[in-house]
Amino acid sequence: MNNSGVGETREVDVVVIGAGQAGLSGAYHLRRVGLEPDRDFVVLDHAPRPGGAWQFRWPSLTYGKVHGMHALPGMELAGADDIRASSEVIGEYFDAYERTFDLRVHRPVEVSAVREGDGGRLSVETSEGTYATRALINATGTWDRPFWPRYPGQETFRGRQLHTANYPGPQEFAGQRVLVVGGGASGTQHLMEIAEVAAETFWVTRRPPVFREGPFGEDQGRAAVAMVEERVQRGLPPQSVVSVTGLPLTDAVRRARAEGVLDRLPMFDRITPAGVTWDDGRSVEVDVILWATGFRAAIDHLAPLRLREPGGGVRVEGTQAVRDARIHLVGYGPSASTIGANRAGRAAVHAITRLLKAPEDGTATGRTAADRAVDRGGERATTPV
Repeated sequence: MNNSGVGETREVDVVVIGAGQAGLSGAYHLRRVGLEPDRDFVVLDHAPRPGGAWQFRWPSLTYGKVHGMHALPGMELAGADDIRASSEVIGEYFDAYERTFDLRVHRPVEVSAVREGDGGRLSVETSEGTYATRALINATGTWDRPFWPRYPGQETFRGRQLHTANYPGPQEFAGQRVLVVGGGASGTQHLMEIAEVAAETFWVTRRPPVFREGPFGEDQGRAAVAMVEERVQRGLPPQSVVSVTGLPLTDAVRRARAEGVLDRLPMFDRITPAGVTWDDGRSVEVDVILWATGFRAAIDHLAPLRLREPGGGVRVEGTQAVRDARIHLVGYGPSASTIGANRAGRAAVHAITRLLKAPEDGTATGRTAADRAVDRGGERATTPV
């Protein structure tokens, strides 16, 4: 849906960039406080269809293999078939959610830059024109920034190199020798299913993997989130919550360990045309190197605002960028989990409603965008955000 022509500038109170879990949560709560899509706020998404990053997940990642998918606010995901691809299940759910709450997501829309604009507004430059906004909810996630480590000799490898971001599922590796790099959840999932069809598999990680025994309760979850949040508050690049929780020791993982699939090797020192080598003289020959090495925050479009700290990350308190109170990063750092994204969307809107109380002309009217929406015939939410 494109309501803005290229070259035209439209004024709105809030721009939401990204329509994954965090962006949809933010949009939902904006509606709850009385703001109207395409009038008071706009949701921009670069993906071709609903589903956020889930729509790009590999076909073998079924819904039953997804751990901890938390429902979006106001609408449960019920009756999903565990054997269907998660990309289909969650894509359909997000599509229904957008339609149910009439969020009017604009797609596909590319956001090229966010700059300081006129009159205290931010200027959001997009493929459908420019938006002048009083506040920004950035919910762009990480999927668009896969992290590719660099090792000596990498360009000489004669086989195939690919990343989790373009992993096609295990069948393409039938009969091949595959090296999986990375000790996170994606790496172990890739490795276990590829091992069923490959001629041989190898697994390398920078650090020995930590397998977590027993249940993972609220106390453990809060402790993990606190560790990620502490980095973000210091202005360091966020780690994923999963990176500090360890890998759950499921029945499938126990079988893979017993069968030798999860026998981990230390990180190699260089890549050769035929495979990889270590300085101690060891080497393996492989056909494929699969980099399950994670992602980085997709926030390059915010670069003109100079939000990054010397440590390389954006310092955030709650969801608010410390260097610019108009900008909220949701789905970033401690709010990268699905439940965290929901809470972050709500918190961001709560802070934005306070920001919008400050009138642009400097007079102390104390009126919010929600007040103005009511004046124009909108409906105020009867429950607090």
